[in-house]
Amino acid sequence: MTIHIGAKPDEIAETVLMPGDPLRAEWAAKTFLTDAVCVNRVRGMLGFTGIWRGQRVTIHGSGMGMPSLSIYANELIRDYGARTLIRVGSAGGYQPHTLVRDVILAQAACSVSTPSSTILREVNYAPIADWGLLSAAYRAGQARGTRLHVGNIFSSDTFYTERADHTEQLTRHGVLAVEMEAAELYILAARYGVRALAILTVSDHIVTGEELSADQRERSFGEMIEIALEAAFA
Repeated sequence: MTIHIGAKPDEIAETVLMPGDPLRAEWAAKTFLTDAVCVNRVRGMLGFTGIWRGQRVTIHGSGMGMPSLSIYANELIRDYGARTLIRVGSAGGYQPHTLVRDVILAQAACSVSTPSSTILREVNYAPIADWGLLSAAYRAGQARGTRLHVGNIFSSDTFYTERADHTEQLTRHGVLAVEMEAAELYILAARYGVRALAILTVSDHIVTGEELSADQRERSFGEMIEIALEAAFA
């Protein structure tokens, strides 16, 4: 057990999928894993471990924002031996071609700051995904006929931003979408020498205002989770 995770040492798999919403973690575990068992309930952040095609997998919530993800990713890696961490979450599209329901594979993640900024100090570190996971996810998505995009995303510290100029410049520089966790995940993966990738479903579009309903999100997110599982064990 750790401060934030109540699982026993052997109850967390080496492969961990991390949706932000703990209830989405529960839904994914019940939908895609067999023999799924709840291994964490501390602070309501649910985690489940089960089997996917003969492989042990943990699906554990990360919460909202980089500070929350940093807590869980640190403990999962450092105290439970997680070696592959895949964020599966939603994102707001920036580019005209990143349509609602599309899947984005985050090759890199820029940010204004992260919880690791105090460690890196003056270095403008460029957080990137693990190439093996990225390429495997791309192949898995292509095989499924998924509309995929690979490129840079923005991990934001704020959900309710009032910086329209900021969005304009990110769009101008080719950033595909905005979310709130991936940059810190990639930095932690580099620090600990493990694999990480963020696979994101475009749930809404920042420019056009289009968004998915709750039911549409569930159906679309299922495809993303299947890509993540296939990539993890490719």
